[in-house]
Order: sequence, then C-alpha cells, then structure tokens
Amino acid sequence: MSTIDFKAEVDKRREDMMADLFTLLSINSERDDSQADEKHPFGPGPVKALEAFLEIAKRDGYKTRNIDNYAGEFEFGDGDEVMGIFGHLDVVPAGSGWDTDPYTPVIKDGRLYARGASDDKGPTMACYYGLKIIKELGLPVSKKVRFVVGTDEESGWADMDYYFEHAGVAKPDFGFSPDAEFPIINGEKGNITEYLHFSGDNNGAVVLHKFEGGLRENMVPESATALISGDIDFEDLSEKLRAFNAENNLTGEIAQDSDANVSITINGKSAHGSMPYKGVNGATFLAKFLQDLAFEAAARDFIDVTANILHEDFEAEKLGLAHTDDKMGSVSMNAGVFSFLKEEGDNTIALNFRYPKGTDAQVLKAGLEKIAGVEKVTLSDHDQAPHYVSADDPLVETLLSVYEKHTGLKGHEQVIGGGTFGRLLERGVAFGALFPDSIDTMHQANEFSDVEELFTAAAIYAEGIYELIK
Repeated sequence: MSTIDFKAEVDKRREDMMADLFTLLSINSERDDSQADEKHPFGPGPVKALEAFLEIAKRDGYKTRNIDNYAGEFEFGDGDEVMGIFGHLDVVPAGSGWDTDPYTPVIKDGRLYARGASDDKGPTMACYYGLKIIKELGLPVSKKVRFVVGTDEESGWADMDYYFEHAGVAKPDFGFSPDAEFPIINGEKGNITEYLHFSGDNNGAVVLHKFEGGLRENMVPESATALISGDIDFEDLSEKLRAFNAENNLTGEIAQDSDANVSITINGKSAHGSMPYKGVNGATFLAKFLQDLAFEAAARDFIDVTANILHEDFEAEKLGLAHTDDKMGSVSMNAGVFSFLKEEGDNTIALNFRYPKGTDAQVLKAGLEKIAGVEKVTLSDHDQAPHYVSADDPLVETLLSVYEKHTGLKGHEQVIGGGTFGRLLERGVAFGALFPDSIDTMHQANEFSDVEELFTAAAIYAEGIYELIK
C-alpha cells in the first residue's frame, strides 16, 4: 500500500469537490422521451449533465470526447492495459414526497439532499476526484485509465450499447463502477423485464376505465390510480377505503365526478426495484382494495393477478418461479409499471426480475404464460445474464484491501440484485460509494448522501485506482 495520505489530499479539495457536485446535482437529468431527438437521445436533461461533466474534466486538463450525447469519456495515464471506470449522470424521476426541491442541492445535518446525490452523481464525482488527486500529485502509473460516463443507466443502457458500438476503442481490460456499495459488489444477478398483456374486454357491473401505477420498471410504484364506474355505492366505498388504508397503514383519496365516475388513488412507498420488499407497492394494494367489485373479463383478470399473485410476491413464489443459487441468492420480482386503459385493448403489467444462475428469461416467461387471464408475455430488449468475478481476482483483492485500510472494517464479497455498469466488463465490479451502515435512499424521495462519507469514498477511490495502475 502507498504511503500517500489520500484522506489529507481529499481534505484540501473538499470545497472544489462539493462545488463541482452541486453543478451536476442542479441539473434535472431525468430521461424524457417526449423531448428526445437526434441530438438528445434521452431528452435534453441527460445531455446537459454530460456537457457539464465534460466541461469540468476539460477544465482539469483532460482531453474529453462526447460520443454523440450518449456518453462521454476522457483518458489518463499510459500503458498497454486499460482500466475502465464507469459512472452515470442520468437519474430516476424525482417523484413526490420531497421536503426540498430535488434539483436544488442542499446540505442539512451533514447530509446532501438531491436526486442523484447517492445514485450516481455523488459517487461519480467522488471517484473523479480520486483520479484527479493521482493526476495532480503526478504519481507514476503503468496503465491507462478510461473514465466513462453514461446517460441512460436507469432505463435501458442504450447509452452503453451505443458507446461500445461507436467509440472506436476496445473494451477496457478490467475496472469498476462507483454505483453501488462498499465493501464491493463482485456478483450481480441477471436482469430482465417481462410484460403481462391483457385485452380491454371489460363490461361487468363495474367497469375499469383506467388503472395506472409506477414510474419505472426498476422502481416500486409509489402510488396508483383507478377510474371506475357502474354499480358503486360511493359513500360505502369511501368508508371501506378509509378502513382499508387504516388497516394497512396507507394513505389515499377517493373522488366522484359529475358523470358518476369514481377515481381512487392509493399511495405506497417507492424503493429500488432490486429490493422490492423495501417499498410499499401502491398498485398491488389498490388492486387488493378493488378486488371485491363486480369486474368481468380482462378487467377481472388484471385485478385478480395483481391482487392475488403479484401482491408482496417479492421472491416470485406465488408465480411458481422461485429459485435460489448458493452463491447468488434468490430470484426477486418487482411489479413496476401497471397500465390498463379500457380503450387501448393492450394492457400491461411490467415485472422486473433479478435472477441468479440456474434460471433465465425464457424459464421465467414460460412460467408467466401459465397464469390464468394473461393473453401473452413479452420480454424487454435488454436481458442481462448473471455476472460474477471471483473473490481471488487481484482486482477484487486490491479494492477490498484498500477499503479495509481506510475503514478498519473487514472486506467481503457481495452479490446484489441491482445491475451496475460493473458488469459491462468481464473483469468488472461495482465499488462503493454506500457504506455498510449507511441509509440507502436511492430511487426514493429525499435521496441523500452523507457528506463525510463522500469524502471518505473519494480517498478510497484515489488509493484504489492508484494501487491498480501504479
């Protein structure tokens, strides 16, 4: 291990690091397909964040490249071997329930609140400063570092597909992504979204005009709304909703318009789709509430599947798709986006699966096709196979030893259900920046990073990178 005091070097740059991070966090870089065009593949926000990051790198003397507004990169050092660092600048939608403006970063009680503070602008900037320290100290290196930032990590990774196709460079030999947690993530489950399709037939005594919930497939739906009409006693239903919410510790609203259409909303709590048990699924609770009403045909099927099979089926047991691998753990399932619009005729529920070795997208699909009432099952374009780098790989050993040195904690391997850019490389892992006892607020309202922990992470990144390339 080196004798340089990387923590002291980070301390000298605290204000600069925070200023650069505030610049990035002030940009709303949610994907917005309604404003996407040739120059803004995922809308203007991600491009703004990319340009701001590359501007910072240019200021610090790096020769930067913008790959058609999909991704950006710069290189440092020299050598035959290339180490890749992959961060991302896009964020999931802010959603509701914030105590502060999600795009006006603010530090309160040592916590930095903003969308992207922990996923992934904060860690990306901490890692950037880690490399900046090595550069500014003029430390001798024998390998090249390629620092890459993407703009579509939270949706479909189309940024990286495009990058590897158009950047004109070979994949790095090894590397990491600062987009998960310490001590290390050296295994990631497979990741596929599968869609259940239902027709719009729907002429029971109660008609389901609309059922919508969820912002993204990889987020637990924080709320859901249904619009119904027909044989309904509004007062009675209002009373039942009050009782249902009280019993389940939920909030919600019910309203009736002049045409006697009744709108019902139930609020849950969002969480990362790889850990659906940490959230409260507003959509499956709404279906549970509605299931006693006199729906028929596809509306009946849609409600029944949601209420009786998908509700709190975090490990796909009720679906009959549970599977566990000794090293990688069990299947997890997040029912993420619900869309039933009577007139559409093609109504869908998006199920995001994180799966270990021993099962795959086709096995899951075959199981889903057996569900009564489901017309067909389709798959997302993006299927990521399970990924694992051995614990005795020098990459893993080096990063763990640096982590141990800086924290005094014992390092160990970990497998997660989340997908990170670490899996882009055969010898790729995710490393930080969330510490073991930290509160994880990724994909939630009031997302924050502990400021001191970000500075500690920057020191760990500096020494980790240096140990790998010196």
